[in-house]
Amino acid sequence: MRRLFLLLPAVLLLAACQGAAVQPDYDASRDFSGYRTWQFDEPAVAYRPENDPRLAGELTTERVKASVANQMELRGLRPPVAGQGADLKVKTYLIVENRQDNVTTSFGGYWGTGWGGFWGGPSIQTQSVDYKELTLQIDMLDSNDGKLVWRGSESDTLSERPQTPAKREEQINRLVGKILGSFPPY
Repeated sequence: MRRLFLLLPAVLLLAACQGAAVQPDYDASRDFSGYRTWQFDEPAVAYRPENDPRLAGELTTERVKASVANQMELRGLRPPVAGQGADLKVKTYLIVENRQDNVTTSFGGYWGTGWGGFWGGPSIQTQSVDYKELTLQIDMLDSNDGKLVWRGSESDTLSERPQTPAKREEQINRLVGKILGSFPPY
């Protein structure tokens, strides 16, 4: 029984570490089993804001395209044979938004007993923290009618410090993997 009480906090801690699952939006009337091929719509990657030099560029575009292509391949979707159209058109968006969060810290305060006892009230301090949030959104459109049939997105904090190409690729692969992990919506 004692082991159970020691195991319970570990299980709760692991459950708290689990991120929220991506909740895609999709057209429930579509038969996703009929989609076999895909291709990027133009532009393959759209940036918001368009002029953000920390994000927009050929290197980022190629990383996103390679990651999406890899995930689509894992799901059994292939590029179309030359000269034929694809069943799905894929469009991705990289969106950077300014965010603000309030962080509260509390410290101090003591209550003692005996001759040395005293009370010092705790100090509470709240600060605003500005940061940038990166959102990757993937849209899939039916090639026949051009209508959106599936959309998924995931967000992550954009590092203010310069990142290595490997870290950028890792972040993009992680986001794309989370998003397309819920496709197709069976």
